[in-house]
Amino acid sequence: MNVSGYGAEKFDAALDWLLSSDKHFGIWVKGKDSEKLATKRTDVFCLESSKPRLGFVCRLKNALYTAISNLFLALLGIFMLWILLIFLRYHWQRLEEEEKQMFAMVEKIIDVVKHHYKDWTSGIEQNPYIGILHVRDSLIMPQDRKRLKKVWDRAEQFVNNESRVRTEQQRVAGANLNVWRWIQTRNEHPR
Repeated sequence: MNVSGYGAEKFDAALDWLLSSDKHFGIWVKGKDSEKLATKRTDVFCLESSKPRLGFVCRLKNALYTAISNLFLALLGIFMLWILLIFLRYHWQRLEEEEKQMFAMVEKIIDVVKHHYKDWTSGIEQNPYIGILHVRDSLIMPQDRKRLKKVWDRAEQFVNNESRVRTEQQRVAGANLNVWRWIQTRNEHPR
């Protein structure tokens, strides 16, 4: 018998939902044998609270506690996602800044190598190549080398793949050193 005050369709839908759900909602669906829980719609005799000794105020406190804890967990999840988003945004900005620094360093390296080549064609320099470490030392102050090491390594790798600059090994003062040499283009005249 439906004593809920709702229409029979709503009551039947709620009862079917209770029977089909695996979760426990604080309501037992009892059969004629009050010790046994019903599993089929035809076996249902009554609905009983799983906490019958709790008064209304206590049940209200439990419901509020559950609602507040669920809200807190949801807000905590949103907060964690927000923190993650802030971290990712900072990380992307840092990567973008490093890339800008790397391309600025590449331009400086190419300028140094190109000017060294022009000085060699003018007879100012003895060799047509310039040492990679010499270029690094002229562009980055010693106190900044540790901070800019990653930028320098990426810029060096980029320049090594540059078509206008060739990387070679030359024997300088008895030691094999990696050097860069500017590749002459058609518009430039050798000495």
